[in-house]
Amino acid sequence: MPRTSATTLALPPFGGATRQLVLLNVASFLTIALLQWFVPNLIHLLVAHMMLVPAAVARGEIWQLATYSLIEPSLLGILFGMLTLWFSGSLLETSFGSRWIFELYSTSVVGGGLLASLIAFTRVLTLRPDLVAAGAWAGIFGLLVAIAMRFGDQEFTLWFVLRLKAKYMVAIYLLLALATLLKAGNAFNALLELMGALSGFLYVRFAPRRGLAYGMTERWFSMQNDLTRMKRRRAAKKFEVYMRKQNREVRFDDQGRYIEPDDPPRTDGRGSSQKPDGGWMN
Repeated sequence: MPRTSATTLALPPFGGATRQLVLLNVASFLTIALLQWFVPNLIHLLVAHMMLVPAAVARGEIWQLATYSLIEPSLLGILFGMLTLWFSGSLLETSFGSRWIFELYSTSVVGGGLLASLIAFTRVLTLRPDLVAAGAWAGIFGLLVAIAMRFGDQEFTLWFVLRLKAKYMVAIYLLLALATLLKAGNAFNALLELMGALSGFLYVRFAPRRGLAYGMTERWFSMQNDLTRMKRRRAAKKFEVYMRKQNREVRFDDQGRYIEPDDPPRTDGRGSSQKPDGGWMN
């Protein structure tokens, strides 16, 4: 997608990770609303332990760092939140894939919750560890920051009225959250959104292009390959010693590969030996 092209009024695709995240949040909202009619006392107790309370997290309820994003107290909140998640998530998913979206959203939710909880214990700006926050906006702010970083010159229509570039649209969202934090109207929720944005920024800036899971998998296989090569070199040295005792001379290169007696080893220009055909061997 060109960075400078303008968006149209057509709805973006609704699929992949974006659809799953939207449906998960909507299903959670409807389930809680429904259960409030049948078991109000039980659902109030359950919701109280799902929303983010820094003091409760410090006591061991660490699941709140993720579950708070599934609690949305108002119909307008879930409506505007899911619309923003749909539009922003679909744009990013087209370019980066479903796994990347899941990781970015999850990192923003959990990272934002953790950072906001830690800051709440400092008691700055009237913050306290017994304050409560909920909603998916920490994860959504992470997606918005990613759009500003990757599609900053893409044009959007803010609130279906004002057309402006993505980086300016995201700046407006951040400034509104900052103003709410400073005015202390709903300071902890505003802090949570800003920390979600920060977590999203760190993920986009430092995570591998294909995501953390892919990077960790690649690193794991690399470690396995290194271990295999080390074992092969050790076995080659032991075999050389054994053959010398048998009055026979055999040679292996520094990767533990056998060298034919009349076929001298090659190097790759950096001092490492290769097979005569230059092929790679695990």
